[in-house]
Amino acid sequence: MTRLLDQIDHPADLKKLSKRELKQLASELRQKLVDTITVTGGHLASNLGVVELTIALHRVFDSPRDKIIWDVGHQSYVHKLLTGRKKDFASLRQYGGLSGFTNPEESPHDPFGTGHASTSISAALGMAIARDLQGDDYNVAAVIGDGAITGGMALEALNHAGHLGSRLIVILNDNGMSISPTVGSLAKIFNKVRFDPRYRWAKEESRKILQALPLGDMVWEVGRRARGGFKGLLLPTMMWEGLGFAYIGPIDGHDA
Repeated sequence: MTRLLDQIDHPADLKKLSKRELKQLASELRQKLVDTITVTGGHLASNLGVVELTIALHRVFDSPRDKIIWDVGHQSYVHKLLTGRKKDFASLRQYGGLSGFTNPEESPHDPFGTGHASTSISAALGMAIARDLQGDDYNVAAVIGDGAITGGMALEALNHAGHLGSRLIVILNDNGMSISPTVGSLAKIFNKVRFDPRYRWAKEESRKILQALPLGDMVWEVGRRARGGFKGLLLPTMMWEGLGFAYIGPIDGHDA
């Protein structure tokens, strides 16, 4: 089978692929990550978790004209593979090789140098303001995790962005994973449904009942896919809208 990854030299190449081919590409990217990072070291799990998200972003947006900013940047390996750096990927985190984070000196597809958490939204807002002042119309998107978004700098940027009303996209990668447990009110909001014992009990009992019925497995699978929507109804989306953002979600981050 021909490797699709070998045919991707620029994000625009993703637009030529079918949905079936996108799934194959996602599998190839994960294998590339495992094969490389087991040798060079680096952040494996965080990158395995954003494969489809990264594919989707580069399929929809027009990088480097559109700006995609990865908070912290340790989850940008897939982004590097899709933006013309796969031939040098074996040099990841090696002396003189590719950076383990995004780096503007390395590629025009890296609009912001990262390495610290909670900085992406403020950087994206600055770019959005500059765009508006110049009368341009490109997109600016910040990708930030549920841990980093609890940082003060991220919250200040959300508050400022809502006040200015700038056209800015913030993608919250709510995967429940960070280097240590998240704390504070926002963390409680994200965990409210995820760890609510009543929710978990109802989920398990529903599974047992449905799977005992004819076609129960199929019904359970449909319900599992709909559960994200249920969670979204319970989470206080009014908070985001109150900050001036139009909230869309939750979205399955593993469905390209």
